[in-house]
Amino acid sequence: ASCAAHILSKQPGGTLSDPPARQNSLWKILARILALARPYLLPMVLSYVGMTMATILNLLFPALIKLVIDEGLSGADQSYLLRIALLLMVLAVFRSGFLFGQSYFSEYAALKVRYDLRNDFYDRVQRQSFSFQDKTQTGHLISQFISDTETIGAFVSQGMMNVVSVVILFAGTVIVLFTFDWQLALLSMSVLPFVAWITIKFGNVTRPMYLRARDQFSRVNTVIQENLGGVRVVKAFAREPRETEKLDAADLEYLRLSLMPIRVWAWTLPMLVILGALATAIILWYGGSEVIRGSLTVGSLVAFTGYMAQLTPAIRRLGNMINLISRAVASGQRVFELFDIKNLIESKPGAIKLDDVRGYVRFENVCFFYDTGEGPEVLNNIAIEAKPGQVVAFIGPTGAGKSTIVSLIPRFYDVTSGRVTVDGYDVRDLDLESLRSHIGIVQQESFLFSATIAENIAYGRPAAPIEEIVAAARAAQADDFIQSFPEGYQTRVGERGSTVSGGQRQRISIARALLKDPKILILDDATSSVDTETEYIIQQALVRLMKGRTTFVIAQRLLTVKLADQILVVIGGKIVERGRHDELLALDGYYAEIYGSQLRDQEEMARRVEAAMAAERVG
Repeated sequence: ASCAAHILSKQPGGTLSDPPARQNSLWKILARILALARPYLLPMVLSYVGMTMATILNLLFPALIKLVIDEGLSGADQSYLLRIALLLMVLAVFRSGFLFGQSYFSEYAALKVRYDLRNDFYDRVQRQSFSFQDKTQTGHLISQFISDTETIGAFVSQGMMNVVSVVILFAGTVIVLFTFDWQLALLSMSVLPFVAWITIKFGNVTRPMYLRARDQFSRVNTVIQENLGGVRVVKAFAREPRETEKLDAADLEYLRLSLMPIRVWAWTLPMLVILGALATAIILWYGGSEVIRGSLTVGSLVAFTGYMAQLTPAIRRLGNMINLISRAVASGQRVFELFDIKNLIESKPGAIKLDDVRGYVRFENVCFFYDTGEGPEVLNNIAIEAKPGQVVAFIGPTGAGKSTIVSLIPRFYDVTSGRVTVDGYDVRDLDLESLRSHIGIVQQESFLFSATIAENIAYGRPAAPIEEIVAAARAAQADDFIQSFPEGYQTRVGERGSTVSGGQRQRISIARALLKDPKILILDDATSSVDTETEYIIQQALVRLMKGRTTFVIAQRLLTVKLADQILVVIGGKIVERGRHDELLALDGYYAEIYGSQLRDQEEMARRVEAAMAAERVG
């Protein structure tokens, strides 16, 4: 029967291609970005105090120039000029100190925010389920991790602070100008509504442009990451020109999308400059007339132009800040996409911690679909009982669902219906870390980190003594080739283990699983990359090492299958046959067919290897 009739629930899920955060408003995203600085409230407050005081002091300079002209020069009072000059110097010193505090504390908080954001981002990626990893491009994540977090940090240190600075400068300028001459102030401020409209329009237009450019930058990173990861394949097929064309096309599209907001800004900036010049022209024309009529002092006119000289670049700076805010919001959307994705695989509140594990594993009418029940059926009514210490082998064609079955035990995925239990506990009720701590896995694609061989073997038990590391390597038949390296166990393997062969990587991975000493052992085609002689040697070690462990083995090699207490033939997500080797041969079904077409030759080869090794021992 189809699993569709037994689906109990559909869990919500998400991917970065369909993010909930894209629905967030501008202000909600800005609020979330600013909330990142909440743990560093004190340095942020100090930086804003420094900025506020520096801006206020800046407002005093044109007013002091007015006094110099109207009082000092007109009265020919040199002592008055000296006092004003000294006051200007004192104010400049204080302003420099406040600017130092503003710069230091804002950058300190921004660096801390970047640090926290990167760690939080990395941690969330690490904790996401395999379903997330299956669908998300690595280049997209790298772009978010590096570029987007930097943009958000720049916004925290510069964006809002410069906006607040401009607001304070604008408010102070308006107050002072209206004190000097309210009519002239009104005329000079008449251009500001146009400035505001242009900056708001600029932000609304460029925000989606920056978002599209950021997404395209992720695609560029993906192309680079795939090329570097598959460089041997590229060279083997002489496809370097094609890969260069692929990157060029992706990078050219990124260039095109990046130029779009720049083009908008290139039109916006001259308009802001023209409006600033217009305000200055109004002051000189109307203010000059007032000076001629005697209703306005020369000092006041100079002060007016001084204030506008401060305000005009501040308004242009506001345009730059709108630019930065647009980029920060685009980056914030992309980063918060990941934060808003619900992790489908996590420990529930009050989860049970496994201490003493026997290794009794059951699959009870398990059905599984990818894509939360909307994708094709992967497993159909899987029922398995593995008693402590038993070996269960899976055999079947590629894509039959064998790896998916064993992935349900450590909860790399969750069942769609039915349940998987360990020692009678539903794995969904167990603490995830404690569950996986009792499971050792050797996956089909053996992965090694850029570290020493000893560190790779001890990855599951970092504090393991070297004697136990060596013992595990010997059991996995890895000690001989490790000792042949000049630095032995301290030999550093290259990226992804590139400095050792595929068979050597697999034996190191087996040693890594054995050192962990788990009660449940999963071998996902663990001997697929070794020759028949090495496989035979490893199997002799595994016969001893499997004792006391519940072992699940996925293999296409007869030596592995014949060890099993149960052999499960999986075809199309269903278990079509089960039993021991001889029992399944007697059925003359799928297993017998696989044995006749694939495994019989391996059996003959294994006999020859065993005979040769026995003769070698006798000799």
